[in-house]
Amino acid sequence: MSYQNLLIEEQDRIITVTINREKALNALNGQTIQELGAFFGSELPARKGIRGVILTGAGDRAFVAGADIKEFLSLEPGQGAELAQRGQDVFFLIERSSVPVVAAVNGFALGGGCELAMACHLRIAGAKARFGQPEVNLGLIPGYGGTQRLIQYIGKTKAMELMLTADMIDAQEALRLGLVNYVTEPGQETAKARELLEKIGAKGPVAVAKVIAAVNAFFAPGNAGFAFEVGAFGHTTTTRDFVEGATAFVEKRAAEFRGE
Repeated sequence: MSYQNLLIEEQDRIITVTINREKALNALNGQTIQELGAFFGSELPARKGIRGVILTGAGDRAFVAGADIKEFLSLEPGQGAELAQRGQDVFFLIERSSVPVVAAVNGFALGGGCELAMACHLRIAGAKARFGQPEVNLGLIPGYGGTQRLIQYIGKTKAMELMLTADMIDAQEALRLGLVNYVTEPGQETAKARELLEKIGAKGPVAVAKVIAAVNAFFAPGNAGFAFEVGAFGHTTTTRDFVEGATAFVEKRAAEFRGE
């Protein structure tokens, strides 16, 4: 498949997928979500002998700085839930991949970017990386699995604080909380990810795939939370608060929410 927003490179049976929208801080627009779905849903399963995937962002400022908020402003009633469901479906493809996927977080991983990193099996953060779920600043909630995965990694108490305050955390705090596996010097994220995947690649591939499936199975009974998130996200996209929050974001001003 030909990709507009992804760069796909293979070396020694490890594929590096780079989200290539550097000018937009690699924001997840509809095209990028579609291409991620095509790669993880069709292309990766068809490639035999792949030992791992590194997922990163172009440039040195952002892994993925969030979703493309300008696209959200055009949503009609009902389309918000559809948008969230599409994002969750694609991120489930990553989480359930039998091939290990490592996020090399080289900058901002906010909103959908943090959710994308959390969908990967392991996370390497550069020292300048920043993580957060700031959707409440826009009158929204996380819609691509953030309300469910963040509590799995760092616990309910801290996850609730980060999602309610929209605060960011740096790489060292993410390491302390258990959100990332390693912190590297800036620019060394991909090299560390490759080192991990080479170590994993020396193990039995069937066993590796079964470990991934078994760990994911631990959380399977709680999938109602994901469905709730889809509905709640869809509702927030119909509110006046969202229109105000997203418009203020685009116009680079403080939002004036009215609780409507």
